[in-house]
Amino acid sequence: MAGIDRARGFLDAARGALSGDPGAQVELDLCERRLYQPVRVALAGSLKAGKSTLLNALVGQDIAPTDATECTRVVTWYRNGRSPSVTAHVDDGRAVGIPVTRIDGRLGFDFGRLTAEQVDHLDVEWPARALQSTTIVDTPGTASLSTELSDSTIRLLAPVDESGGDEPRGRSGVDAVVYLLRSLTATDTAMLRRIGTAIGGSSGPLGVIGVVSRADELGAGRMDAMISAQQIAGRFAGELERTGLCQAVVPVAGLLALGARTLREVEFRALAQLASTPGPELEAALLTMDRFARPDILPHIPAELRRSLADRFGVFGIRLAVTLIRFGATSSTALAAELVERSGLSELSAIIDTQFAQRAEALKSHSALVTLDHLLATQSSTQVRELRAAVRRELADVHGFRELRLLSNIRVGGLDLPADQIAELTRLIGGSGIDPATRLGLPAGIDAPDLRASAIEAARAWRSLAGHPLMAPDVASACQVAVRSAEGIVAGLDEEPSGTAGFSAERH
Repeated sequence: MAGIDRARGFLDAARGALSGDPGAQVELDLCERRLYQPVRVALAGSLKAGKSTLLNALVGQDIAPTDATECTRVVTWYRNGRSPSVTAHVDDGRAVGIPVTRIDGRLGFDFGRLTAEQVDHLDVEWPARALQSTTIVDTPGTASLSTELSDSTIRLLAPVDESGGDEPRGRSGVDAVVYLLRSLTATDTAMLRRIGTAIGGSSGPLGVIGVVSRADELGAGRMDAMISAQQIAGRFAGELERTGLCQAVVPVAGLLALGARTLREVEFRALAQLASTPGPELEAALLTMDRFARPDILPHIPAELRRSLADRFGVFGIRLAVTLIRFGATSSTALAAELVERSGLSELSAIIDTQFAQRAEALKSHSALVTLDHLLATQSSTQVRELRAAVRRELADVHGFRELRLLSNIRVGGLDLPADQIAELTRLIGGSGIDPATRLGLPAGIDAPDLRASAIEAARAWRSLAGHPLMAPDVASACQVAVRSAEGIVAGLDEEPSGTAGFSAERH
């Protein structure tokens, strides 16, 4: 996968090749600006999949409205800013400031006289650490590929060819997608296929991961709900990986994750009181959330507080929190950490870090090259054809894709190797970081000759292991991925900083 400097070299070459096309020059400028902006990650999925709740959980703040209001029907960009502000970009070209409201503790954006149909997108600036390196885009639900509500999402993620065809034109507005699933429908697979083509081009879904959302509801709030969700995620992952539509699928209880990340001390004390309530009495109160919030139930805890706990944690979250307190979570900090872990958010965050944050430059560069490939396809001069051939060779380097697939396979325990070799393999293919020293398990700042020698030795060792006559085919294939990763380190150390080198050299 290309780096920023290499992608910029291609863009510079394209400016000369497309010098007579003013529209292409504008596109090229936009491409280059994107290279130096935070990586763009969209949250997509069907209606009511829990995208806004998951966004809030990932950021650790209530910054996205979750009620089904006008604002949830509009593509909304969340960027880091010094102070909270919301701007509506209207179809007629105006930019209109939108007030932020809080009603009954719920965040909202006041559209005034505007409607969702009049607004192209919202721009939200918010001071949040999670947004410093990542711009998150919340999209309307995709109930159907043909509904009006889905159109804005499709235009952003997988816009169709302007000539009227149905195929994505390869100019997605984002670099990666977290796709939320409640079930695996034909609509979901069709949308994932379109997204993968638009974002990854011929390389496939380099930046697409799936989430079984609202996972606690799959078990009707029972304590084993997440186990059921993990089994469902495993089935989804198997299907999506076989069809090449997704790199990983994880279950996440978004409501629980958000409640845990924003847990208040008064809520912890109330949960501790619930934990001291006799089991039969508590279970009777938790038969329904309406019953749990009744004034005559559990009178030692204010009904309004119980209603808030029900809204923020759900029945599964309350049961899990009570159980964890009974087993030794003696502070709000300890309880919050354990709830985040049990919600699946920690696993999702780790995957996002591995596949998106650490590979941000590669994803952004890949997005630029996919767009450049589309622009070059519109002209047929000899110079343009040669440049496009070089771009397509660059896009054909799908080793990063293979690394991500292997990391996903390792994560679910699908590789039969000793633990120490699994750890070494995971590190070498970028599971702990993608810089050469981290991949090789060496200290930061080590000299290039030592890095090179270590990478050559790693390639030799994994090649030897791959060639063992008793090695299972899937393990041998994984070893070959490790060999290619080590060789890539050597190639990167040996590569001259010569831009695109005439577009003739194949990548190693």
